[in-house]
Amino acid sequence: MSRLSPFVRCMYSVSSRVIWRSSPNIPPLHGLTRILAAGKKDLIDLPVLNEDELEEQFVRGSGPGGQATNKTSNCVVLKHIPSGIVVKCHQTRSVDINRKRARDIMREKLDVVYKGELSEVLVKKKESELRKQEKRKKVNENLERKRQFKEALAAASKPGSDTV
Repeated sequence: MSRLSPFVRCMYSVSSRVIWRSSPNIPPLHGLTRILAAGKKDLIDLPVLNEDELEEQFVRGSGPGGQATNKTSNCVVLKHIPSGIVVKCHQTRSVDINRKRARDIMREKLDVVYKGELSEVLVKKKESELRKQEKRKKVNENLERKRQFKEALAAASKPGSDTV
């Protein structure tokens, strides 16, 4: 524990991001960096939720699950009072996990409302769509080259053609 105590003193938390300040007398701990990297892939700067501005309700969910879903109130309805945004989350049977996920979804929606087109969520979505379009374009080009190659082979293998 004494080995980690100077390391822990070098940790700062800034708006939901953890930034590590390295010190020359502290040996690198590769296991800890792997643990941090194993979490959420893209830590983006989303607005902080003020619990005073949130109204939370627990209602019965819907969908598959039968009696277990119909009898328990584990669906979380979260309302941001200043903006009027409502989020409903019933992804799991656990109320705690649904509460956390509802808050994550609310933060993303508030980011889109506050920043508009400059929102990190929308920027990442556009980048993903562009990558997908580029990949599809490359696949189509490769298919076209294969088709032309097969046509050239078929034309060359026809009897009576004078190709050298």
